[in-house]
Amino acid sequence: MTTKDIVRYKTGEKILIKGNEALAEGAVRAGCRFFAGYPITPQNEIPEYLSWRLFEVGGTFIQSESEIAAVNMIFGAAACGVRGMTSSSGCGISLKQEGISYISSAELPFFYANIVRGGPGLGNIAPAQSDYFQATRGGGHGDYRVIVLAPGSVTEMGNFPKLAYDLGDKYRNPCMVLADGLLGQMMEPMQFEFDWVDLDKLPPKDYITTGCKGRKRRIINTLYMAPGRLEEHNWHLYEKYQKIETNEVRYEELELDDAELAIIAYGTSARISKDAVIKGRKKGIKIGLFRPITLWPFPKVAINTLADRVKKFLVVEMNMGQMIEDVQISARGKANIHFLGHPGGGLPTGDEVLGKVEEILSTSTGYCV
Repeated sequence: MTTKDIVRYKTGEKILIKGNEALAEGAVRAGCRFFAGYPITPQNEIPEYLSWRLFEVGGTFIQSESEIAAVNMIFGAAACGVRGMTSSSGCGISLKQEGISYISSAELPFFYANIVRGGPGLGNIAPAQSDYFQATRGGGHGDYRVIVLAPGSVTEMGNFPKLAYDLGDKYRNPCMVLADGLLGQMMEPMQFEFDWVDLDKLPPKDYITTGCKGRKRRIINTLYMAPGRLEEHNWHLYEKYQKIETNEVRYEELELDDAELAIIAYGTSARISKDAVIKGRKKGIKIGLFRPITLWPFPKVAINTLADRVKKFLVVEMNMGQMIEDVQISARGKANIHFLGHPGGGLPTGDEVLGKVEEILSTSTGYCV
């Protein structure tokens, strides 16, 4: 195997690749050397790709006996300082929540991806955004938060793993990519925007358990039984989450300077809403798009500021209305908030979104949630 084969694509080189495969290659490029997971549609291209790709770069791939086993293998890898990852969809992520809660308590960097399918229950394999609550509220037991990145293109699918690893290391916190099945399955031109990560040049981790010969013993713990000790730990975590909310909010704005209505959407819903904005602008309709890129931390301040000048919001989601609650909290009553949703694997269209915009703008208030 030559270096050229290991570094598969040059930085900035335009390639045609599927979203799930871009995410897998992006993870390897960012330093992933261990994967444990279990098959589930529509994320299966990620483990399939890593099953041979990790071998090429000297890493390890394990198809575990279950999702629970997989997440606990990643727990161990993170405790040893390895950049590992797991991925799944819907019900598979639900099974991993106990481990994610433990990893959050242990304050270990941990990257995972949820390529969302329809739910609840076994649901279906169609693309959905129905895991928003699960992702942004932690998902498992206890007081904890997970950094959530929401890509809107195959380019972002490939480049967000590097960001996820870096944020995870910076805050010693789990970081996930939340993408729906359409983004995972679609193929489009993309380019990697970061150079191959040299693992030997990453900052040393002074908390990992690599054998204590010659140094003081290190302990990675999730158990705090002494009275008041867990409260102290949770306040420590809270202070960290406050720093993340202050420093790591990301979002994108389109045509909002003179907008009379702002569409708020992420992921595939945002891609579709862009089409509505382009078509609406051609018809002289003053609409724009606000796309949260971090779903936690949510861009609360930016949306509150937007509500000072735009008084009508339309939230578009592929679920029954989950992110809309964060929009309502952020706007604090300063804007009328409307909703267009498709749960259970349904997709909106650009024309449908634009029709909803025209309906809202043609009435003084319309129906607000």
